[in-house]
Amino acid sequence: MDKLGEYARILKLTRKPSREEFITIAKIAGAGILLIGLIGFLIYLAMTSMPQLLIGR
Repeated sequence: MDKLGEYARILKLTRKPSREEFITIAKIAGAGILLIGLIGFLIYLAMTSMPQLLIGR
């Protein structure tokens, strides 16, 4: 029951973000997702094209 009280106290401290805050957080999260996707795509390209370049020699 003590944990439930802690959760209730935390929920009382929270507030709804303003529209500007929400848009800023969404932009940052979107940029992070795109960056991680780009890094993964570059790794994919390197892993698929490197063996072909090495064998082609």
